[in-house]
Amino acid sequence: LPSIGSGPSAAATAAAALPAPAPAPMPAPAGGGGAAQQQQSHTPSLAGSVLETPDGLGGTCLIRIQNMSSTCNLGVRLDLKQIALKCRNTEFNPRRFAAVIMRLREPRATALIFASGKMCVTGTKSTHNSALAARKFAYIVERVGFKPQTYIDFKVQNIVGTADVGFPIRLEGLVYAHSTFCSFEPELFPGLIYRLVSPRVVFLIFVSGKIVITGAKTEQDLSEALTKLYPVLMEYRKANVAPMPGLASAPPALPNTAAAGARDALEMMPPLPDAGGPVPMPAMGAAGTATGQREVEDV
Repeated sequence: LPSIGSGPSAAATAAAALPAPAPAPMPAPAGGGGAAQQQQSHTPSLAGSVLETPDGLGGTCLIRIQNMSSTCNLGVRLDLKQIALKCRNTEFNPRRFAAVIMRLREPRATALIFASGKMCVTGTKSTHNSALAARKFAYIVERVGFKPQTYIDFKVQNIVGTADVGFPIRLEGLVYAHSTFCSFEPELFPGLIYRLVSPRVVFLIFVSGKIVITGAKTEQDLSEALTKLYPVLMEYRKANVAPMPGLASAPPALPNTAAAGARDALEMMPPLPDAGGPVPMPAMGAAGTATGQREVEDV
């Protein structure tokens, strides 16, 4: 066999003799590929971030999940100072808040890690991403030197979603008819607070038709709550909506107020005496007489 530095080996020679594999052909972009790619980038990529739910009247309504909060228990005491020193993207100021604030980029989430081992995960938009973020945070804490228990007791505590029914709502009539479940103080807050009993969900309803749903623990609770509330909102839909300011036709031009006031003043003055001599004026000084004659001439 030839030495290592004397020449190419038999394997290298055989590999050089083989033809190079042809590169895989790239798929040709379809017409309007740029627009399709841009549209795809704007569609929600997080699993479960948009829910399509029946509205109870034969149609559908979309609910967009905005935030999800969950908790878990690592089952071990933690040294927060060590975690803050050894981990990136962390904040720890025990004088302000007794927990380490840790952030992830993928999935985008924020965790509050306490010394007792309990952890709150927030900022995600689906149950899958929330559970994945909790496992990643637990793995980071384990790499620091604190091994968590096998079962971290993951639970979703709150889901916040938004919806738009597409029509304005008469909030005064709604709070009058459903005063048991509603509270509406327009001087303090422009939204009506509607507390649904089953499922236990709270709605913030605005006159524009936008709705914020909070307090749900599952996506099913969000869907079921909106299905129950939508027919109620349809009963208090505004039928006649005033036009937007600036869109209506301009009012007719008003007359010149100064000219109209002067004309009215002239009409209300008593008639002057007929010709036959100068107008008799009261005895006044020279300055007063000249002033009175000027006023008469002006009239």
